[in-house]
Amino acid sequence: MPVPGSIRMTAGAERRFYGGMAVAILAVAILGFARTYFLRPILPVPTPAPPALTHLVHLHAFLFTAWVVLLFIQTRLVAARRIDLHRRLGVIVAGVAVVMVVVGALVALHAVLRGVAPFGMDPYRFMIVPLVAITLFAVFVIAGMRARRRDSQAHKRYMLLGTIALLPPAVARWALLLGLGPPIVLAVGTLFLVPLFVWDWKALGRIHPVTLWGGLALAVSGPLRLLVARTDEWSTVSHWLVRLMT
Repeated sequence: MPVPGSIRMTAGAERRFYGGMAVAILAVAILGFARTYFLRPILPVPTPAPPALTHLVHLHAFLFTAWVVLLFIQTRLVAARRIDLHRRLGVIVAGVAVVMVVVGALVALHAVLRGVAPFGMDPYRFMIVPLVAITLFAVFVIAGMRARRRDSQAHKRYMLLGTIALLPPAVARWALLLGLGPPIVLAVGTLFLVPLFVWDWKALGRIHPVTLWGGLALAVSGPLRLLVARTDEWSTVSHWLVRLMT
């Protein structure tokens, strides 16, 4: 019988799991933003025309795409047993994450100033959705960086959870075409938690605490954001934040 907390699966199976998750996330990001960003210059302009792409939006797109690509590269380095390069690249990953948090918050504020929000929502009320997403990303990545040497299993899960927190915007691009609302978008985004829960059960015989509590935080944050967005208190706070930052 395996020792509690030990990995039941082989190292190769673990590398395939995290590599597969990275590929799936990369595919969702590319397909999600293909129409509105990556292939936008060659596609017909839809009606009504989408908002113009500012320099800040381009920087945001570059950073968030780079993050997903780096996640994939890091999993491949682990698969190739190049832990030395994995750790060296981790310094760049940490730097990208810091800039992402700053730029992500600025983009959320910038969208309010431009009057841009999906699903016909009031931009001030919608602002809580990206702000909570980038906050969760920051919390998970910081925790993952702290655990990288003392607890590799926690480190892997934190970094994956942080990336999953960023997926709803990519899902939303297709949801808008299908006429689906924010609750469905946030729910679909959390579906990436399912393979992680399944992997934990197969590999550990239990759900890892990081997966359990981090996944719960992600799942609960979706409906909570939508509930808080409707309150007068959040409207007051969002207006205050915009005035503070402008």
